[in-house]
Amino acid sequence: MSDQQHYPPLSPFAAGLACRCPRCGKGALFQGFLSLKPRCEACGLDYSFIDAGDGPAIFVILFAGFVVVGCALAVEVLYQPPFWLHALLWVPLILLVTLLPLRATKGLLIALQFHHKAAEGRLDRPGQP
Repeated sequence: MSDQQHYPPLSPFAAGLACRCPRCGKGALFQGFLSLKPRCEACGLDYSFIDAGDGPAIFVILFAGFVVVGCALAVEVLYQPPFWLHALLWVPLILLVTLLPLRATKGLLIALQFHHKAAEGRLDRPGQP
């Protein structure tokens, strides 16, 4: 039997944002903050196919940069506070908008990779299996 008969298709958004196994939706994806488990403890899916790379970090950095720089520029133009106050305001916001969404973003990209069966590129050569 195929995986589709054993495990009904899950929404990659629900499984990914919950940081759950992309096949069964029950097992945890991570051990620690961003370290992947070797396999799902519920269904046994081997996580060695996963390669999220720098994708999650790039998305989070672009979002965080937009939010933090926009807020900092608005505060500077409106109030012109001293630089120490800028540091006091923006360092916690930077930590908040980068660390909080990073784990969920990585889970989402992993679930989308599984859902779309994304893999390394291979050359198709005629006559070879």
